[in-house]
Amino acid sequence: MQNKEKKEVLNLLKTAKGQVEGIIRMTEEDRYCIDISKQILAVQALLKKSNLLVLRQHIQHCVKQAFLEDSEEEKIEEIIMILDKYMK
Repeated sequence: MQNKEKKEVLNLLKTAKGQVEGIIRMTEEDRYCIDISKQILAVQALLKKSNLLVLRQHIQHCVKQAFLEDSEEEKIEEIIMILDKYMK
């Protein structure tokens, strides 16, 4: 993963981690359920965004390299499997 993209993914994941810790505190403090739910949705959005960045890097580098080396079948199958999980 390129340094710029790696830094962006790490920042997103660290932000999500902080939000999860906040959600745990909110739950322990019996905060309003809708507020907790909104924070959970925010974390999910951060995780989806970070996953998209990771997958973009994978396609731009690993999959591209596999095509250049005529070994793309395995990489294509990986992408199909992750898309299947992502769409559920």
